[in-house]
Amino acid sequence: MQLSKKIVVLGHFGVGKTSLIRRFVENSFSDNYKVSIGVHITKKVVEFEVEDTMSLILWDLEGTDEIKTIRDAYLLGTHGVVFVFDVTRPSTFQSLNTDLEIIKSKLPTTPLFVVGNKVDLVVVSELETLFKENNIKTNFLTSAKTGDTVNDMFFELAKLIK
Repeated sequence: MQLSKKIVVLGHFGVGKTSLIRRFVENSFSDNYKVSIGVHITKKVVEFEVEDTMSLILWDLEGTDEIKTIRDAYLLGTHGVVFVFDVTRPSTFQSLNTDLEIIKSKLPTTPLFVVGNKVDLVVVSELETLFKENNIKTNFLTSAKTGDTVNDMFFELAKLIK
């Protein structure tokens, strides 16, 4: 019997949550921005070894500038969380630590990955300096456009929750 695990992907408006999921599931990218309303659910099976697979049920939650307004019902049964911010828009990570505390208070034992997306648009060394100055710690820096570390991020979370 194949394991199924629920992964919730959340963050502010326009940070690339849907694009990350699309890159992971379909290996595609589109510049056409469409706002997610409510929740969009997608599935992807990951393989660890021959006959050792897991079905990831990816919940793409609508973007919000107020993380505390996320419906608790969306979070029920969550096995892993991916919090995405846009490395080109400081407004999406200026309150990062506060946002993470809210998530941790709602899901205290659930693995949480912090992901800076759109690294194809910045110089990574400058980003590292900015993060250090603002006490920001990430698990992954990704690019949904190029696919950089997207699969690695989801696979590492799948291994962690397995």
